[in-house]
Amino acid sequence: MTTRQTALTLPTPEATCALARRIGAGLRPGDVLLLTGEIGAGKTHFARCLIQSLLDEPEDVPSPTFTLVQTYDTATGELWHADLYRLTGPDESVELGLTEAFETAICLVEWPDRLEDLAPRDALRLSFAAGQDEDARALVLDWEAPRWDALIAEQAA
Repeated sequence: MTTRQTALTLPTPEATCALARRIGAGLRPGDVLLLTGEIGAGKTHFARCLIQSLLDEPEDVPSPTFTLVQTYDTATGELWHADLYRLTGPDESVELGLTEAFETAICLVEWPDRLEDLAPRDALRLSFAAGQDEDARALVLDWEAPRWDALIAEQAA
């Protein structure tokens, strides 16, 4: 498979939320988003906005830093939000049931480097970094699966 890549500048937290809502609207069970970036780069903000956009009833969306995984029931299907920062190896993600969730749920995974070879090849990878201005973020999306082509083309337009 060929890797494709798109770079976006998100000038404000609101722009990050708007992108999360647009991507969220196109997700379905079995879709995996791998969110990378330093602490404070915007991964959790993006995930929180995406999750909120899929919930029928607004609810608190805490960071799963300490619980490791938070699950949500959405109209689209079950959604898993995982923060793997505290894991020491990929076997721990298997114990959490994450690899099974990759097949049946929408999954947002922060710190996916902890998955090593268990990261799905057909996932959409989002790499966040601080932008030029204090609230701005630079985002690079890359993917191999054709499944993402149309969804990402809409975002880059």
